[in-house]
Amino acid sequence: MENIEKRAVSSSCAGFTLLEILIAIALLAAIAGLLVTNLDRILGGGREEVARLYVEETLTTPLLSYRINMGRYPTTSEGLDALLRRPSEDAVSWRGPYIKQLNPDPWGNPYQYRSPGDHNPDGYDLWSWGPDGKEGDPDIANWREGKETGAAGSQP
Repeated sequence: MENIEKRAVSSSCAGFTLLEILIAIALLAAIAGLLVTNLDRILGGGREEVARLYVEETLTTPLLSYRINMGRYPTTSEGLDALLRRPSEDAVSWRGPYIKQLNPDPWGNPYQYRSPGDHNPDGYDLWSWGPDGKEGDPDIANWREGKETGAAGSQP
């Protein structure tokens, strides 16, 4: 009899009440709601960093290698595609491909390229139109914030 009473007491003390379970579910739902509503803001900063690195660093070496081999940067009409494919049959000094593939920016748009550049007249301008996909701010470019990648000072 004493054994049955111990079991009854111990089973009533073990586990969670329905109220405790409902409170835990409500807290998890609130946290999930906060994460979902702020997910774009959390991941958005990472996209801008990827675009900035691609513009300021990733394409710098292939463009410089192209310039060393060809004696110039790709023209605006040749574009960044000249890093993948010989721009013309008479481009005998071309030693590419200089990159494996040309990726779009993190928002799915092509990177923009101009040589000679408006901002880097002795080099090239390279930029992404950013999250809005349109010309204007907030563009991510090799001439922003004192960076002059592709300028005369960075050429050999």
